[in-house]
This record gives sequence, structure tokens and C-alpha cells, in this order.
Amino acid sequence: MYRILIIEDDNTISEEIGKYLDRWGYETACVTDFENILPQFLSFDPQLVLLDIGLPFYNGYYWCSEIRKISQVPVVFVSSASDNMNIVMAMNMGGDDFIMKPFDLEVLLAKVQAILRRTYSFQQQSSVMEHGNVILNLTDMSLLYQGTKIELTKNEFRILQCLYEHAGGTVSRENIMKKLWDDECFVDDNTLTVNMNRLRKRLEEAGIHNFIMTKKGVGYQLAADAVPGLR
Repeated sequence: MYRILIIEDDNTISEEIGKYLDRWGYETACVTDFENILPQFLSFDPQLVLLDIGLPFYNGYYWCSEIRKISQVPVVFVSSASDNMNIVMAMNMGGDDFIMKPFDLEVLLAKVQAILRRTYSFQQQSSVMEHGNVILNLTDMSLLYQGTKIELTKNEFRILQCLYEHAGGTVSRENIMKKLWDDECFVDDNTLTVNMNRLRKRLEEAGIHNFIMTKKGVGYQLAADAVPGLR
């Protein structure tokens, strides 16, 4: 069952779209907090987004660009602002299609079916992991925090991936070294310390403080009650 997230300010329209697509076997959800759309996006993990341009707080172009930082999920703009300039802008911001209001629900369904068929026959959706509002993108080796994208080196990414995969637990230095270097026997133990310190400094510079904790004599873990940005 495909999951479709509807980001539409008009409750009547969003509910109408949701009920119609539900009848065709799709699982739908409507955004309710327009100031914080990304947490709802991550929680629902949709395979397609229907996005209006005119939204409270930030417009649809902004949210499309934010979604594009963490996912390649298809985004279909649905808007009455259907002049050429807005259509071109929607495509340039990462949109995959544009449906003009007012529209026929059967036409909407046909476009949804076509783009889902086209997308998931040939491409795989990006994978992301989240801890303490810090999002690790497994596709392009980056972090996303408060709208800022942080490009990671190969070693930084591997360290974080290892810690994210064991969130809630501790990862030994030996296991992290195996993740970084196939045979840790040929690597000075201090090399991991240098890499870890460098990663922590980059996180601090991005406002992510006390995110990686040292368990003396054991290894490292992500902060259990991570509240990045606070000291």
C-alpha cells in the first residue's frame, strides 16, 4: 500500500483528496502543523507528496526544497497558482508534476498512479535515520539539522551510521574501527580518537552539542536524551 502525504491548507480539499485516494487503496495523511512539516513527513514516511504552494508560515516551494534535502520522494504540486512562472518554479525546486486547481479527482488519481508506477519501477526512495532531530541521510552521506545540511566525509559518515544503527546502546571502539578500516590491527588506536574529535568539532560548529558520548573503557554512544543545540 502506497502512503501519500497531503500538504494542503484547505481542510475541505485535503479531506476530499484523502477520502478519494483511501477508497482506491492508498494510505493517506494530511499535514496539520504547517510550521513543522518535516517531522510529520519523517513520521509518515510517504511514497508521494501532494503539495500546495500557498501555505501558512512557509510556502510550498520552501517545503519542497526541505524535503529534497533528505528524500527523493516524488512531489506533485497542486495549486491554483498555475501560471507558467509558478509551474517552472515548482519544477526547479524539485517538483515532479503540477496539477492545476480546480481539478477532477479522476485526473488526480490517474496522475498519482502514473507517477508512482514510474518512480518505483526505476528508482529507490532515499533512506534516512533520525536521532534527537538530527537526520542522517544514507543516500548522500549528509546530516540535516534545523534546515542546515552538513556534508560528511566517508569516515564521519561511517562513524555516525554505526552509532545510529545501535542507538540506545554502546558501540565498542573495536567495532567502529572495523567499520572504518577492514583490519583494525594495522591502525593506531589513536587514529579513531582523532577522527572522533574531528567529527565532534564539526557537530559543535553546526550547533549539535554533546551528541556523541564516550563510555569510558567501553566505547561510544549517541546521547540518550539528545537535545542538540543546548549545552
